[in-house]
Amino acid sequence: MTQQNPLLSEWNTPFSIPPFDEIENQHFAAAFDHAFQVERANIDEIGNNKDAPSFSNTIGALDQDGIMDRVLGVFHNLAGSVSNPELEALQRDLSPRYAAFHSETMMNEKLFARIDTLYQARETAGLNAEQLRVLELYHRMFVRAGANLAGDDRKRLSTIMQRLAELGTEFTQNLLADERDWFMELSETDLDGCPSFLKSAANQAAQERDKDSYVITLSRSLIVPFLQFSPRRDLRETAFNAWVKRGENGGDTDNIDIVTETLQLREERANLLGYDTFADFKLETEMAKTPANVRDLLMAVWEPAKAAANADAAKLTRLMHDDGINEDLAPWDWRYYAEKLRKAEHDLDESELKPYFQLDQMIEASFDCANKLFGLTFKPLDVPLYHPDARAWEVLKDGRHMAVFIGDYFARSSKRSGAWCSRFRGQSVQNGVDIRPITVNVCNFAKAPKGEPALLTFDDARTLFHEFGHALHSMLSDVTYGFISGTSVARDFVELPSQLYEHWLSVPEVLEQFARHADTGEAMPRELLDRLLAAENFDQGFATVEYTASALVDLAFHTEPAPSDPMAKQADVLAALDMPAAITMRHATPHFAHVFSGDGYSSAYYSYMWSEVMDADAFAAFMETGDAFDKNTAQKLHDHIYSVGGSKPADVLYTEFRGSLPKVDALLKGRGLDKIA
Repeated sequence: MTQQNPLLSEWNTPFSIPPFDEIENQHFAAAFDHAFQVERANIDEIGNNKDAPSFSNTIGALDQDGIMDRVLGVFHNLAGSVSNPELEALQRDLSPRYAAFHSETMMNEKLFARIDTLYQARETAGLNAEQLRVLELYHRMFVRAGANLAGDDRKRLSTIMQRLAELGTEFTQNLLADERDWFMELSETDLDGCPSFLKSAANQAAQERDKDSYVITLSRSLIVPFLQFSPRRDLRETAFNAWVKRGENGGDTDNIDIVTETLQLREERANLLGYDTFADFKLETEMAKTPANVRDLLMAVWEPAKAAANADAAKLTRLMHDDGINEDLAPWDWRYYAEKLRKAEHDLDESELKPYFQLDQMIEASFDCANKLFGLTFKPLDVPLYHPDARAWEVLKDGRHMAVFIGDYFARSSKRSGAWCSRFRGQSVQNGVDIRPITVNVCNFAKAPKGEPALLTFDDARTLFHEFGHALHSMLSDVTYGFISGTSVARDFVELPSQLYEHWLSVPEVLEQFARHADTGEAMPRELLDRLLAAENFDQGFATVEYTASALVDLAFHTEPAPSDPMAKQADVLAALDMPAAITMRHATPHFAHVFSGDGYSSAYYSYMWSEVMDADAFAAFMETGDAFDKNTAQKLHDHIYSVGGSKPADVLYTEFRGSLPKVDALLKGRGLDKIA
């Protein structure tokens, strides 16, 4: 079987990249059967070892990459990027099965007894700093997964984890189905007043659906510019309502019952483990530590953001009334009139800007910044990948192989929405060999018609830099144990490397070099660049309100008794905040994938803002030197943030880089909200 199944055989490919051209859907079921068998045997061997527990024969043995890591790495990435009914069916079967296996491992009494013995003697075991950290984290993981529970509580927690895995998979697949199935077919006349790049993208989307006209889909890179530029208020309303109703349309893809059960099970899980609420459980291991600290941060930002948004709403309403629409400003009006206001206040027009942000140029810009900061170079690879749109590079530093980087940038119906960084293989040292990562960035940019360059908005380019910041965190990793490599850090620290990297997109010398017109090749004129940078905080009230409202709803869901009606609870939270009527949550509950596709960001959506407090302060370290690429500061950033994974607590890592932890003032100043009354 191992010889016939490419997932199980040796990968004689460049850098052991998965042999995507050989892997077929039917290979996964047999590969997982084999992987479960092998992994269970490995766990039993470690737990039943007659030798006294040592770091090497227990933690070191657990930390070795196995066949399960390999198969899961391929499967999860394909399920998110090139989904199909076969993969979705397998995902529904696999998620509870893997959750049961994980619980079985975490509650293996013999295995935990060995880990606990090592943990109790950790101070006298002669471990180095990294080994001590890894031991402590493994012990904490087992305890938080129920290793100390007994009897019915142990069985119940395992059942809960399996059901939560099922629910997360169902939530994700329902959301993908709603995003895949909805589109609005338009005529050329319906797009009167819209810029040519939007028409081209809508025509390309139509061709992908075998339509001869124009199509608006729920891909952010298509629907947002439509909401910005379409003068047809009726069509904007139709599109906006479809966008915000994802996961809330009744029928088989409705997510509300899934959310209700998920919240109830999370609360029960936390109670079984001795916590009052799920947020208390979840935040204990994060930088924030407590729900109160999270709420303090969010509320410190909420009032100035709401004041800014309300002031902007008054301006937008006047513009709408000038158009003869004497109604209240609605959510489907905001982006349209904000674009008009930006034109009036900053003389910026997206049609004028967008030709300067070619996808290929922005990729090169992100690579060039990585070269200036960290000495990385990127060599294109001609290897089979999982989709024709994906591309790959070998990443080198001083001639040393550091990683393989895969970029998958265009939206398609088989890909879940959003943008993310993942990996097919993480970094670790195994048997003295430095295993280098295979990292992937996945985005959902609008694809240009054949023969035309793909153009991004400035926000799209920022997303590209953000995800590449995550990729750098993975690719620069230089630790021994995979458990703490790359992005394996506290959730409210993991966004620091990505959000920090966004700042380099706005460095004038970067834009002068790479923001070149798609038709003429000329650099962006300095006066246009100045106008662009001057407007960076334009509409920041809106952006901050829609994000912070989502984070506060997430926090409320997990700090209070699980609601029987999540939508009523969402409404109550927003009413108590006096949410501006013309702004909606960035992620309404039925499509809040960060929180309900799994528990990664559950009660932790605030993490982006927590990290932003640090990223504003961290970039200031470069500005204080007068050089955005200052070599000494970049070396400190590499040594204390990007290369060290979770080898130390996050607050220690940041303090080693910067000298102290920042206050929220840095975030308010960075968003231009520090002077808002």
